[in-house]
Amino acid sequence: MTLSELLGTSFVQHAFYAVTAVALAAGAVGYFVVLRRQAFAAHAVGHVGFAGAAGAVWLGLSPITGLLVFCLGAGLLIGLGGASLEESDAVVGVTLTAALGLGVLFISLYSGYANATYSILFGQILGVTWGDVGLVASLSLGVLIVVSFTYRPLLFVSVDPQTAAARGLSPRSLSLLFMALLAITTVVAIQIVGVLLVFSLLVAPAAAAEVLTSRPLRAVALAMGFAVSSAWLGLFFGVWVGGPVSFWITAFASLSYLVARVVSRTRVVRGRRVLA
Repeated sequence: MTLSELLGTSFVQHAFYAVTAVALAAGAVGYFVVLRRQAFAAHAVGHVGFAGAAGAVWLGLSPITGLLVFCLGAGLLIGLGGASLEESDAVVGVTLTAALGLGVLFISLYSGYANATYSILFGQILGVTWGDVGLVASLSLGVLIVVSFTYRPLLFVSVDPQTAAARGLSPRSLSLLFMALLAITTVVAIQIVGVLLVFSLLVAPAAAAEVLTSRPLRAVALAMGFAVSSAWLGLFFGVWVGGPVSFWITAFASLSYLVARVVSRTRVVRGRRVLA
C-alpha cells in the first residue's frame, strides 16, 4: 500500500481529526498547567482516570464514563483542597495514591479480559470511530471556548493570585474551573496517547513555548502549534514507519522542548556576544 492510499484510509482520517482536536485543547490548557506549576496535578489526573476506567469496566460500563467521572472528581477535589498553588502538592499526592489503590482493587475484582481498560494506558488512536471523533472534537471545542472566555482572569490568578483576589477575583473558583478544564482535556487526550503518556502532550509543548517567549498569547499559540505538529508527525510516522503512534507523538513533543531549549540558549549566547 502506498503512502497516499494509507493516508486515505478511514481509520487514519479518523485519527487525524481526533489528534488535531486533542492537540489544540492540550496546547491551550497545557500552557496554564506550566504557568501555574501544576504539572504534578496533570500527571495525577491522568492516573486517576485509569482507576475510573477500571471501575467502569468492572461495573460493565464504558471506560470513557469512568474516565470522565474520576478525572472530573479528582480535578474538583484538587481544586477545592488546593486552591492555593503552594498547598496543592499534598492534595494531589493524596488523591493520586487513593485513586491508584482503587485502580488496583477494581482490576483485581474484574475477572474478564480488560482489553478496554489496558488500551486506556497506551492509547488507541488508530481505533477511533466517527463517533469517537465527534465526542473528542466536541469536548475539545468546549474547552477552547471556555479558555478563550476566561483567559484574562485565569492568567491574572495564575500569575498573581493575591492581587487578583484583591481585585475581586476568586482564586478558588478559578482553580476549580481550571482543574475541570484540565480533567476534560486529560480525558480526551488519554484516548490518543494513553494514561502513561498524556503528561507529555499536556506539558512538553507548553514548556517549549514558555522557554521561547514570555508573552502569554504568543506562548499559547506556540504551545498549540507545537502540540498539533507533534500529533501530526507522530501519526504520520506511526502509520508509515511503524511503531505505536502514542510513542511517536510523545517523542516529537519532547523533541520540541529540547529544540526550544537549544534555541533559547543560542539566543542568550548571541546576546552576550553583542554586549561584549
